[in-house]
Amino acid sequence: MKKILLLSDTHSHLDERIITYARQADEIWHAGDIGNLDVTDTLNSIKPLRAVYGNIDDDKARRNFPLDLFFDCEQVKVYMTHIGGYPERYNARTKQIIEAEQPQLFICGHSHILKVMYDKNNRVLHMNPGACGTHGFHTVRTMLRFEINGDKIEKLEVIELGQRGKLK
Repeated sequence: MKKILLLSDTHSHLDERIITYARQADEIWHAGDIGNLDVTDTLNSIKPLRAVYGNIDDDKARRNFPLDLFFDCEQVKVYMTHIGGYPERYNARTKQIIEAEQPQLFICGHSHILKVMYDKNNRVLHMNPGACGTHGFHTVRTMLRFEINGDKIEKLEVIELGQRGKLK
């Protein structure tokens, strides 16, 4: 069993609330738009980190992290990228990859909109944790945490970190 903290769109922002949740996880997954690599360095010093780069990330991030990440967690095949869309609205590149790779869990960021949906056609759970950074149009900063136990994704929780303009 693994406890996962899923976040995205930090845009160089990291605060004590995020770090507190990171310490409670077994692994931290970052779905892109990292910003400054101090964010991923700090997170990786707390727990093992898996991350992809996003559209705002510079050459340093692109050298350190891939565009697409495929891995198994317990018995769940995971595909993570930054820009992907969501069920019935995947971009063409992502749709092709999902159909070819057949992951059980598809993760993306970019939209700053928290969304969890099951795609019946491709038999994949889609997760977008929203944005936990302070830049963007989102009003509430969010992350997700959940557990992967064998082939089951369980105990999904939405973490609200407060209003984008107000740090708690």
